Amino acid sequence: MAERDGARWIDAWDPEDEEFWRRDGRRIARRNLLWSIVAENLGFSIWLLWSVTATKLPKAGFHYTTEQLFGLVALPGLVGSLMRFPYAIAVPRFGGRNWTVVSAMLLFVPTVSLAVLVSRPGTPYWLMLLAAASAGLGGGNFSSSMANISFFFPDREKGLALGLNAAGGNIGVSTVQLLVPLVIGWSWVNLGSLQPAGGMYLANAGLMWLPLVAVAVFGAWRYMDNLSSARSNVRDQLVVASSRHTWTMAWLYIGTFGSFIGYSAAFPLLLKTQFPEHAANLAFLGPLVGSIARPLGGRLADAKGGTRVTFWTFLAMACATVAVIHFVDAREFGGFLLMFLVLFVTTGIGNGSTFRMIPVIFRNEKLSAVEGRGPEAREAALKAARIESAAVLGFVSAIGACGGYLVPRSFGASIQATGSVHLALVSFLVFYGTCVGLTWACYMRRKAPSVAVPRWESEAQV
Repeated sequence: MAERDGARWIDAWDPEDEEFWRRDGRRIARRNLLWSIVAENLGFSIWLLWSVTATKLPKAGFHYTTEQLFGLVALPGLVGSLMRFPYAIAVPRFGGRNWTVVSAMLLFVPTVSLAVLVSRPGTPYWLMLLAAASAGLGGGNFSSSMANISFFFPDREKGLALGLNAAGGNIGVSTVQLLVPLVIGWSWVNLGSLQPAGGMYLANAGLMWLPLVAVAVFGAWRYMDNLSSARSNVRDQLVVASSRHTWTMAWLYIGTFGSFIGYSAAFPLLLKTQFPEHAANLAFLGPLVGSIARPLGGRLADAKGGTRVTFWTFLAMACATVAVIHFVDAREFGGFLLMFLVLFVTTGIGNGSTFRMIPVIFRNEKLSAVEGRGPEAREAALKAARIESAAVLGFVSAIGACGGYLVPRSFGASIQATGSVHLALVSFLVFYGTCVGLTWACYMRRKAPSVAVPRWESEAQV
C-alpha cells in the first residue's frame, strides 16, 4: 500500500505493478491529476489574460499602436516559454505537490498587477510590458504539471492521462477569452483607484481570478502528493539536452503546441484587425476546440502510434493553412473562421500525439541499450526512461511554448510591413512542411536512422 510521510511524500510508487495500480495507484494518480488540472487551467488562463485585455486597451484610453498591442500579447508567451525550463526542473527537485502550491501562489503577481495598471490610462508602455511579462509565470505551470503527472501513470495509460492534463490546462485559454469580455462589464468591485475606463471595469480581468487561485493553492496543498521515485538532480535532467531526439521533438512541438498557444494568443486581435465587423466574442472558439481535441490526439496515439498520428496531423495543418490564406485574402469571414477552427483542432490532436511519442522513444532507447541483460537491468532502464521522459516533456514544452511569442509577433510584423497577415501565414506553412519531412525522415520511414525508435506499428503496444 502506498504510504505518505508527514510532508506528503510517497516512497513506494510502482504504477507498472498491476496489483498496486488496481489497489492504490489509480485512485491516488487520479486525485493528483484532478488538482493538477485545476492549477494548470488557471495558469493557462492567466498566461493568456493579455490576449483579451490588449484588445480592450484602446477603448479604455490607452494610445498604443497595433504593433505595441501585439507586443503585449506576445511577451507573456516568450516569458512563459523561458519559465518552463526551471519549472520542469523544480518537480524532481522539490516535489510535484510542493511546486504546484508555489507556482499557483505566484499567479497572484500577474493578476494583481494587471488589475492596478489597466485602470490607469496614463501607464507608460514599458510598465505595461512588465505587467504582461509577469503573466508568463502562468505559462511555466504546464511543464511542471506534465512532468509531475507523467510519473504517476503507467506507460500504457500515459497518452490519455497527459492528454487530459494538457487539455484541462489548454481549455483555460478559451475560458479567459470567453469570460473576461463578460466580467469587465460588471461593477461588482470598487477598490478606490480601480475605476471604470471607457465604460469597462477592466480591472476585473485580473481580480476575477484571485479566489480561484486561492482554491487551487489550498487544493494542491491538501490533496496532492510528492513522489520520492521522481526525485533526481539537475545534472540527471540536463543530460537529455545531448539527445538528438530531444531537439527533434522540440521542433515538432513548436509546430503543434507552439501553433496552438500562438494562435490562441493572437486570435482575438487577429479577428479584430482583419474582420472588425464580425469579431464579436468568437475568439474563444479556437482554443476551445483545440483543447478538446488534445485528449483525442493522445488516445489516437495510444491506439495507432504517436508518429503516425503526428505525421498526418502536420499534413492536415498545412492544408488548413493554405485554406486560411485563401479566405483571408478573399476577405471571406465564414471560410476564414471555419478553417482556422480546423487548424486549431489539428494543433490539439498534434499536441497529444507528439507528447505520446516522447515516452515511447526514450523507453525503447533505454530498453534497447540493456537488451539481454536480465530483469534488473530492464527495471533500471525503465526507471531511467521515466526520469528522462519527464525531463524531456518539460524541455520540449519550454521550446514549443516559444510559439506563444513568435506567432503573434509574426502577425504584427506582417501587418506592419504589408498591411496583411498573408506573409506570416506563408511562413507558418513552410514551417509545417519541415515538420512533415522531419517526422517522416526521423521516425516514420521503415529505415529510420535510429533503431531505438520503434516504427509506428509497434508504438501502440508500448
